[in-house]
Amino acid sequence: MLNLNRDVVVVGAGPSGLTAARELKKAGLTVAVLEARDRVGGRTWTGTVDGAMLEIGGQWVSPDQTVLLELLDELGLQTYPRYREGESMYIGADGVPVRYAGDSFPVDPDTQAEMDKLTALLDGLAADIGATEPWAHPKARELDTISFHHWLRQHSSNEEACNNIGLFIAGGMLTKPAHAFSALQAVLMAASAGSFTHLTDEDFILDRRVVGGMQQVSLLLAQELGDDVVLNSPVRTINWEPDAEGHRVKVASDGATVNARFVIMAVPPNLYSRVSFNPPLPRRQHQMHQHQSLGLVIKVHAVYSRPFWRNSGLSGTCFGAGSLVQEVYDNTNFGDTRGTLVGFVSDEKADAVFELGANERKRAILESIAGFLGAEALEPEVYYESDWGSEEWTRGAYASSYDLGGLHRYGKDQHAPVGPIYWSSSDLAAEGYQHVDGAIRMGRQTAARILEEARVAVPAGA
Repeated sequence: MLNLNRDVVVVGAGPSGLTAARELKKAGLTVAVLEARDRVGGRTWTGTVDGAMLEIGGQWVSPDQTVLLELLDELGLQTYPRYREGESMYIGADGVPVRYAGDSFPVDPDTQAEMDKLTALLDGLAADIGATEPWAHPKARELDTISFHHWLRQHSSNEEACNNIGLFIAGGMLTKPAHAFSALQAVLMAASAGSFTHLTDEDFILDRRVVGGMQQVSLLLAQELGDDVVLNSPVRTINWEPDAEGHRVKVASDGATVNARFVIMAVPPNLYSRVSFNPPLPRRQHQMHQHQSLGLVIKVHAVYSRPFWRNSGLSGTCFGAGSLVQEVYDNTNFGDTRGTLVGFVSDEKADAVFELGANERKRAILESIAGFLGAEALEPEVYYESDWGSEEWTRGAYASSYDLGGLHRYGKDQHAPVGPIYWSSSDLAAEGYQHVDGAIRMGRQTAARILEEARVAVPAGA
């Protein structure tokens, strides 16, 4: 058991916690990062399964994620574009697979007109409300007390259009049914990416990948921090009290006890309750955290001896709001001669297939992919399901969101420190919400707040 004295202890060695620790250390404060897992990276994890490198966690980089792009450059990491040559596949309400080119689904003119109308409405709301303080907007309560499902149908009677637009935020991002979160939460998701149109453009939001995998960001940051990162060390208790220099904190984990002045909780909000706080968190925090939860998605990886879909003039990009696997993309690694597909089974569809045995679930998922790309999809050399819902130190994907009515009620307090305890994760970001970019932004912002507080608590020359 380590006994450490530090200025700041960070709980969680994902991109946000490691970024905060790095910034604080560069500014001259001492840090310790306590991580429950046996690895760093949080919800980014690049693993090898049966000889195939897979991005088990977050992986994509879009052009608006400027903070992430700057850090990748600083760390010497290269990116490469997602394969997108050829036609895409769409399965609509009639269940028939259709090839198409361009940005628009091959739907009838009325459905397209309704999709365009809904997109314009969401773009307008995202621009007007923004990502920084959506709860403060005059329309916040109105939009937060209606589900996204019902908001869509309030503005369109075209069911296929509503399902297609809903897919981009519900199954595609929040990984919850559209009836489980509010229209305001959907607007925040759109605003965090710059617009709803960005979320519908896979060539934008899924633009590039990191050569060698996204987890390298955390691995390289942890390498800089060295022995200040302690793995296999879940935090059990945080005790604190005021003192002459601000606060005195004692953090106890399985691998270390750290005496510090500040704490950063750099884990998703659904894990805050895994820690016992003394004194207990205020009522407002207890209530707020019960209204934040992660969604559920199975990220499916299928590796083939060759990218067979390319020979048919297909990009590997597939959409079907009613399909078991709602999205499929070519996820072939840089320089790899094999072909890799990644697909996503979200929310209630994930519930359904998790009731099946492993073999039945694999068959159902591959049959869904084959419905887009043909029978060759049924026989991958490597098959793997990323199931973050069963991962003890995450328990869902991709990031937390509020239940109906929670965002306008609690959002203004989600960043509020409790004494020496600060909160930092992609779940709480404005720009880059639920992405690595947002995690880095939050890490930097949290470090800056602590540095300012440390300066006030102990004035220069004191």
